[in-house]
Amino acid sequence: MEDASATVKNASTPVEDTPAPGGFTYSPADEEKRRGVRRMKITATGLLVFVAVVYVLAKWAQHSGAGPWAGYVAAAAEAGMVGALADWFAVTALFRHPLGLPIPHTAIIPNKKDQLGASLGDFVGENFLSADVVRGRLHAVGIGSRLGTWLAEPAHADRVTAELATALRGALTVLRDSDVQAVVGEAITRRADAQEIAPGMGKMLEKVVADGGHKRVVDLVCVRAHDWLVEHADSVMDAVQGGAPGWTPRFVDKRVGERVYKELLRFVTEMRDMPEHPARGAVDRFLADFAGDLQSDTDTRERVERLKREILGRGEVQDLIASTWSAVRQMIVAAAEDERSELRLRVRASLLSLGARMATDGRLQQKVDGWVEGAAVYVVTTYRDEITSLITDTVAGWDAEHTSKKIEAHIGRDLQFIRINGTVVGSLAGLAIYTVSRLLGA
Repeated sequence: MEDASATVKNASTPVEDTPAPGGFTYSPADEEKRRGVRRMKITATGLLVFVAVVYVLAKWAQHSGAGPWAGYVAAAAEAGMVGALADWFAVTALFRHPLGLPIPHTAIIPNKKDQLGASLGDFVGENFLSADVVRGRLHAVGIGSRLGTWLAEPAHADRVTAELATALRGALTVLRDSDVQAVVGEAITRRADAQEIAPGMGKMLEKVVADGGHKRVVDLVCVRAHDWLVEHADSVMDAVQGGAPGWTPRFVDKRVGERVYKELLRFVTEMRDMPEHPARGAVDRFLADFAGDLQSDTDTRERVERLKREILGRGEVQDLIASTWSAVRQMIVAAAEDERSELRLRVRASLLSLGARMATDGRLQQKVDGWVEGAAVYVVTTYRDEITSLITDTVAGWDAEHTSKKIEAHIGRDLQFIRINGTVVGSLAGLAIYTVSRLLGA
């Protein structure tokens, strides 16, 4: 028999360490399975030889007048041989041509490999990658509740936080500073150029004035101006005297300088100490008018835009924008590496809080389940053809001979039990038929 000879031939076959054609690699586990198949082939073939020997002996005994029992044994052995041969043919026909004969509809797996791959891909696509199946399975799992319960455990939250920190550090390490700086600088500049800032500034200034938020700034300016005048009295008076005409007497210039300084100091002091000072009201009106001009006056808005472009075009500003990424990156990396950093502590606390809510809040669980189900359904429905083509293309690329060997190594042992069962069942059926025939004939 072909199986018996192949068994003896392959008994000493070494483990294949090199990949087989079609992408297969026979591991020691695969080789052990193939040895198990060969042992079962020997067993099934041995049982066939056994019933053949029994048949020959039973027929000899029957012709020698041994008695009626020989007929029963011969009938059982004969039917057992028929069943064994039929099942041997069926099992062998799956993987190769029996006895090497090109009998039609044999060597099914090598000849129909591509069709089987296409059918398998269609079967998976229709029965496993359908929207209803995916949605129903995910709904039954209850991902929201399980994920919430899992995240609510501090050890799991710590693990997720550490993994997120590692991923963040890896992403920041891969990114080149020069590329990110260029992108950030270009994005900020383009956004600033595309959007007019004067109306926004006007609205903000208008709200600040209406809320009185500018008064503290005015207070600070008045205090600083008063202190500066007190500390630099001589400088102020010298400046006034220096601007006087050359024909005026020196003592007159000095008296004028002292008078101007005193009046200026008195004005600043009154403005500092009197919240209702007329000058403060003038500042309020100026700021309110300026806020209005920023929103509605064309000339004011154009001047602001020109100033904005001039500022953005300066090299120092561009360098500042570019260097911002380096500072932010260093800050994030340092925070991600430090287990006690505020960033990681906040992420951990957020994960624990989210897990606790997801574990108890039914509405949140439904939302999470809906998001996961929707995402999964979108993936399988959008990329179903690509997923199934992976199966069909992979099977199509397999070598036919090695595909048969690989499949036989995994299921061949069970198939040999079919041969054994066929021998046993055939013998019992033959014995039953012979017995019934003898009873009816009697």
